Amino acid sequence: MDINILRSVVTLVSMLVFLLIVGWAYSSRNKASFDEQAQLPLEDEVSGRPQ
Repeated sequence: MDINILRSVVTLVSMLVFLLIVGWAYSSRNKASFDEQAQLPLEDEVSGRPQ
C-alpha cells in the first residue's frame, strides 16, 4: 500500500467523522438538551454563602 493512499483514506475518514459531529451538533433532536446546558453557567449556585 502506497503512503499516499493511506493518507487519502485517513483524510476521507477524518472528514466523514467531522461531518457526522457537525450533523449531530446541529440536529434538532439535541436542541432542548443543548439549550438547557447553555443556561447552566447562568443559574445561581446552591451554597451557604451569601452573594
